[in-house]
Parts: sequence; structure tokens; C-alpha cells
Amino acid sequence: MVNSALEEYRGVWVLAEQREGQLLDVSIELLGEGRRIADKLNTQLTAILLGYRVDNLAGDLIKYGADTVIYGVNKLLDTYTTEAYTKVICDLIRGRKPEIILIGATNIGRDLGPRISSRIHTGLTADCTGLDIDLENRRLLQTRPAFGGNLMATIICPNHRPQMATVRPGVFEKAKYDDTRQGNIEKFTPNLKEEDIRARVVEVVKEKGSELKLEEASVIVAGGRGLGGPEGFKLLEELAEKLGGVVGASRAVVDANWIDKSHQVGQTGKTVRPDLYIACGISGAVQHLAGMQNSKYIVAINKDKDAPIFNVAHYGIVGDLYEVLPELIKALDNIDEIMENIK
Repeated sequence: MVNSALEEYRGVWVLAEQREGQLLDVSIELLGEGRRIADKLNTQLTAILLGYRVDNLAGDLIKYGADTVIYGVNKLLDTYTTEAYTKVICDLIRGRKPEIILIGATNIGRDLGPRISSRIHTGLTADCTGLDIDLENRRLLQTRPAFGGNLMATIICPNHRPQMATVRPGVFEKAKYDDTRQGNIEKFTPNLKEEDIRARVVEVVKEKGSELKLEEASVIVAGGRGLGGPEGFKLLEELAEKLGGVVGASRAVVDANWIDKSHQVGQTGKTVRPDLYIACGISGAVQHLAGMQNSKYIVAINKDKDAPIFNVAHYGIVGDLYEVLPELIKALDNIDEIMENIK
């Protein structure tokens, strides 16, 4: 039985994060999952959009599955600041009482989520990799890695509302864009003043030459302990470049300082679903599989024919990666000649 005080809270919210007028992929992913949860609960899905001169995104959020978009427009929201966004969202929560709020586990989401949950006195489950609903109690079942990724914990928030979770990018499929969908857009001007924001963004300096994010890559060539050492990643980088992809890694090689943590795939790294995932010298521990098993095509290269990675691979090559990869690279260099011979 649901606590009567909690019955006042209804509806699923997704915080639609945007950067310079571009909707983040994780927001589109959360709209798809939010739609599924809202339908299970027979309730409304609302997208919260904050910014300045991003009117076009409000319509897109409806097309991606939101029933309603609450669109806060203020020049002070043009660039993200913790205090401004926290104030506006908390005011909305107090006035409208949603039962579930989903936030992307981005740099901004990880900053904003704890501030909101603390201010409105509710729980927050961070870095979720799975969500579901206990319909009897309308409880959000929030699954995330625990104890260093060695097990998965399902967390609930039985006594407080809203139920809040940040969700890793790449965990869920993107919502489908439906140009025929209609919805309600509520545009308002938040009550914000300059003095509400103590920390101001003076300048934004973009990192130069940053590589494509793992979560957005269509091809990932990943390496594990089977590489034997950090020098092995040079070969992976060469193959990735030929395929227009990026390099990933297992936790073991990140812990060994063979490559930076930004490349890590798995429960304690990033969750990815590229079109092609090539696992080189990766045995396939559960923690790693959880981060890449939804890839469209998985190719595994490993000397151990019994490696667990072969259980999820679409194509497997049992062999020494230092013999296999050079042949793959050579084939890619001569792809035009090969295709001509096939014809």
C-alpha cells in the first residue's frame, strides 16, 4: 500500500540536458526509458528544459516521447551554473510534485542531482545501469554496480519523493523521433536574479583535439590484459583509425596504468552500444560484458578458446592478436583490391 503522503506525487520527469542548443544523447535515451516507465505507471512523462533561445528543442522533446515540456527561459540559464539550475528545478518540484526524476550521469548531472536531492530531502541513486518499476508500491527499482563492480545492487526509495536517479549515457536505446506526436509546451520565465548565483562562469575554454566520446562511437576497438603491455594499444589505435573508431579498454589495463580511465568500458567505466565492438585480448569478465554486450556486432580475438567473451561475440577468432590484427589492418589497406577480386 502506498503511503498517503506519497500519493500527492505523480508523473515521471526527465531533465533534458542541452549544450549550446544541442540535446545530449543521454537525454534522448532517458526519454525512451521515461516513456516506458510512465506508461507502466499510467502517468505523464514531462521533460524539463532550461536555457536561453533553445525553443526548437522543446518541440523535439515532444517528438521524442514527452507529453509535456516545461521550458524555463532566462538569460541566466544560458550557461549551466549549479545554483541557478538547482533553484529553478527545486521550485518546480515543490510546486508540481513529480514521483520520479531521471537525470543523465554526465558531469552536469552528477553535479546537479545531489544538490537537488539534498535540498528537497529525498534519496538519489547514482550511475544506474538499469531501471524498473514495482507496480504494487509505485517504487522505482534502481540498479547500479556496487562493491567495485563485483555485484549489482537494486535500490529503492520507499519513504521519500521524488525518487531520483542519475543514469549512465549509453545504457538505454534512444527514443524514436515521431514527427506526428503532439504535446503541451509550458514556457515560463524563472524568478532568477544575478545575486542568486554566487559562482559565475567567466570563460568557457574547450579542450582541443579531444577524441570522440566512447558513448558516441560507432566503432570501438578495445584491449585487455592479453595485450601484454601498454605498447599494444598502438596497434589498436591503428586499427581504430582505419575503421573510423576509437579505442576502449578493460578495467584491468586501466588499473595497470596502461591507458587512461576515460577509455574504460564496463560496470565501473562507460556503457557503450556501438555498431561494431572488437575485443582484443579481453577475457570477458561479467563487469566488462555489462558495459558492451548490447553492441550491434561483437568480434572477439583471444588465444583462449574458452574465454567468456566468446559467449557474447557474434564472431570469434581464436589466435594471437599480434598475428590477427596486422592481417586485419593489411586487409583494410587493400580493401578495394579485395572487393574487386570478389566481384
